[in-house]
Amino acid sequence: MTQTENSSGKDDVRMRGFRSRTPVEEALQWVDDNVAPLEPEVVGLSDAHCRVLAAAITSPINVPAFDRSAMDGFALNSAETVGAGDYNPLSFRVVGVSMPGQPFEGDVRTGEAVRIMTGAPIPNGVDAVVPAEYTTPRDDSVEITTAVASLKHIGRTAEDVTEGTVVLDADHRLRPQDVGLIASLGLAEVSVVRRPRVRIVVTGNELAEPGEERSPFQIYEANSHVVAGLVPRDGGILFERIRCQDNRESIRSAVTNSGADVVLISGGSSVGTEDHAPNIIREAGELPIHGVAMRPSSPAGIGRIGSTLIFLLPGNPVSCLCAYDFFAGRAIRRLSGLSPDWPHRSSMGSLRSKIVSQVGRVDYCRVRIYDGEIEPVALSGASILSSTTRANGFVVVPSALEGYASGTEVEVLLYL
Repeated sequence: MTQTENSSGKDDVRMRGFRSRTPVEEALQWVDDNVAPLEPEVVGLSDAHCRVLAAAITSPINVPAFDRSAMDGFALNSAETVGAGDYNPLSFRVVGVSMPGQPFEGDVRTGEAVRIMTGAPIPNGVDAVVPAEYTTPRDDSVEITTAVASLKHIGRTAEDVTEGTVVLDADHRLRPQDVGLIASLGLAEVSVVRRPRVRIVVTGNELAEPGEERSPFQIYEANSHVVAGLVPRDGGILFERIRCQDNRESIRSAVTNSGADVVLISGGSSVGTEDHAPNIIREAGELPIHGVAMRPSSPAGIGRIGSTLIFLLPGNPVSCLCAYDFFAGRAIRRLSGLSPDWPHRSSMGSLRSKIVSQVGRVDYCRVRIYDGEIEPVALSGASILSSTTRANGFVVVPSALEGYASGTEVEVLLYL
């Protein structure tokens, strides 16, 4: 049997419904088993923020590369400061200045001091710095009123980083301070995991573009605008958005066109006569998962065409958001080298009222937080996008439970 015959036969769910649905755990396992980080690429530091290192960073230098002052003041020999105090100021002849990038070139002898600024090299013959607040300059001399120990207020060579040490491990997501550290090593480029290129394909004759006129029975398209904000969160690059009518050839062209690592199809994933996308994927590649045991998002699907991952995101807005967060977002994070786990912050609290589910199905329940208590959002239909703006986050009810009784302590995954 050919793929085309197969897709129009037992696997074609249009106007038939799903005979069975894949457990969420199996769908997640398919993602984990079939998605790995993309190949490395070398980028400049300005493009390195929030990227994942493809290789460890080993320091080629000592940081700092020289002994330097940690204070503005005067550099001198610590042994000569013994006994200095407010009632016993000691005087030193000032023989020069050491500035950042402009060191004092000579040697400092007994009874001498060098004016020094923070970050400037420590001159030869001295081993401490007296801070400026304990000094009184006098023409070509300075009086000090405090004793200092050897190496006081001196940053030693390599006290920050030692040449040859690993400062950042592979698979580490670069924070601003990490990029700064790399810059301090003199490295202008870094090897990071390539970010996946993501294409959104929007289907549906009933959709109108925001800002344009719509017919009385059209609705404005919102799903792509939700997903567009989530893709960069998960490390992807949204490089293309294609709008299709419910036309088999236009959808096929949008899905099979080269250039994307991930294609997200919004709408057309269920059992209607115009839901073409599932069969197109089967014909051009594979669709191992179509129909998932969860609410909402049961018509979600996962497949691939060649090396391109394809995700069927249901047309109802909350279902689209849910399917993206559970499956597509996880895959994009894995491709980017990020942890596949939820990117959401979480909060714990007790339920004000129960959440009803059923064994064998995962539920995604939008909730609000009131004074530390959790309340399910009353309007929970998959088409009610505003429910996600009224909600603080969502609670996931696992497939092994029939829900949560009121008073149960639950974890809320917070919307960003």
